[in-house]
Amino acid sequence: MRFPLLATLLLAPLLAAAAPQARGADDALVVPPSGVLGVGEAQLTPQFWVERLAQPDAPVMDRAAIAAQNARLLKIDPSMHDLRALPSTLDRARVEGWIKDLSQRPDRPLFDVEGKSVSAATLDAVVANLALDAIPAQQKTRYGLVVRRAALRTFPTTLRVFNEKGDTDIDRFQETAEFPGTPVAIVHASADGQWLFVVSPRYAAWTEKDNVAEGSAAEVFGYADRTPYRVITGAVERTVFTREAPTVSQLPLDMGTRVPLATGLAPDQPVNGQTPYAAHVLELPLRKPDGSLGFTPALLQKNTDSAADYLPLTRANIIRQAFKFLGERYGWGHAYDGRDCSGFVSDVYRSMGVQMPRNTSRQAISPALEHRAFTAKDSRETRLKAAQALEVGDLVYIPGHVMMVIGQYQGQPWVIHDVGGMSYRKADGSRVHIKLNAVSVTPLLPLLYNDKQTYVDRMTSIVRIRR
Repeated sequence: MRFPLLATLLLAPLLAAAAPQARGADDALVVPPSGVLGVGEAQLTPQFWVERLAQPDAPVMDRAAIAAQNARLLKIDPSMHDLRALPSTLDRARVEGWIKDLSQRPDRPLFDVEGKSVSAATLDAVVANLALDAIPAQQKTRYGLVVRRAALRTFPTTLRVFNEKGDTDIDRFQETAEFPGTPVAIVHASADGQWLFVVSPRYAAWTEKDNVAEGSAAEVFGYADRTPYRVITGAVERTVFTREAPTVSQLPLDMGTRVPLATGLAPDQPVNGQTPYAAHVLELPLRKPDGSLGFTPALLQKNTDSAADYLPLTRANIIRQAFKFLGERYGWGHAYDGRDCSGFVSDVYRSMGVQMPRNTSRQAISPALEHRAFTAKDSRETRLKAAQALEVGDLVYIPGHVMMVIGQYQGQPWVIHDVGGMSYRKADGSRVHIKLNAVSVTPLLPLLYNDKQTYVDRMTSIVRIRR
C-alpha cells in the first residue's frame, strides 16, 4: 500500500516471448460483456474454485503453528510493535522517532477534494499540530483500547489530500484503520488536543481522541486475552440497534475482529432493552466522558457470520473468506468502510488467526513469512515457472500491489485482489481500459505492468503462508 499506488492496474496478454503454454492459455480467455477478460459468472463464485481442489479442507497450518508464526512476526518484524514489551516509561527520542517516521511534511504539490492546491500555510498548520516540542523527556507508558472502527492518519487532521486534481480516491493522509478492541499505546497528543498518536501492534499513526479509551495495562491486555469470545467471519457485521447504548448501537465489526463475550449475565436478563436469547452477548469497550476505559454489553445476532474461534486455515476457507469481499469498493487505507489490497489479504488471513504486517512493502519482505524474492536477474522463464507453481492462498507482490491466488484454471493461476482498474489488449492489439475499483477476480498471467512488462515480469515477491 505505501508504495505510490498505480493509478490503474493493467491487464493484457503476455508478450509473444512468453512460454507457449502460457500464450495458449491467454488465447483461450474470452471477453464477456463485463469486459473483464476470462471472467464469467462461474468464476465469481467460491464453490467454482473450491470444487477444483483435491483436499479443500486439509489444514494448511494448525493453531499451534499459527501461534508460533504470529509470535515470531511480533518478535522479528520491525514493522510490528510488541506493546507488552514496552518499558514502563518512554523517552523523547523514541516517541519523536515514531512520529517523525510517519509525519514528514509533504514535498510535492497536493490538492484538496475540490481540486484546489493545498497551500503552504495549510501544511504548516498541519505540521505545527504535531506539537513535537511538547514531547516530554520522559513519560509514563499509557495504554488504551480502540472503541470503534478508527481511521489512522499521517497527520492529526481530517483534511483529505490527493496527488492529482480530480483523483479523490486515494487520500495521502490516510494510513489504515484499527478495529474495536485493538490495544494501543497512547504516546502523544496534538497541539489542539483532539488527536492522539497511538502505536498498535502493526501501526503507529494519529487518530481522533474519541476513538480510544485509556485504561491500565492490566485492563487493556486482560480484555485482549479474555475468553470466551466471538470472531467476526463475515466481511462486516454489526451489533443490533439499541437506543439505550448508542455508542455500541449498530457498531461495525470487520472480518477477523475478536470480541469477548459478556459472562455472568442471567439468560433471561434483558440487554439494552432486548432479550439476548437469539444473540451473542458481546462485551465492548467504551470511552467514558473523561476519556477513561469502560465496558458495556452489546448484542450480535446469532444469524450473523461469526464463530467461537478463528476459522481453520484451509484452502477452502481462504477462498470462501476472500470471496465475502467480492465487489466491495476499494478503500485506500481502509477508507470508505472498505479496505485496500494489503488490507484485504490481511483481513482474510486474520479471520483464520494469521497476523500480517499492514502494508505491501512490509508483507512482501517480512522475515517471519516464507517468501520467494525476485530481482532483475530473474528471467521471464524463471518467473513464469514460479507463477505456474502458485497455490491457493499464495500472495503475489508487485510494486504497490498484492494479489491472492485462488487456483489454477485454463493452464494458468487466477487471483482475487482489491484493485483500482485494469486494461488489456484485444486480438488486434488495441487496449481496453476498465475501472474496477473493487475486490475483483482476474487471471494472473495476462496482467500487464506497462506496455512492455507483465505483472509476472515485475513480481517482487511471492509469500506463502505455510507450516
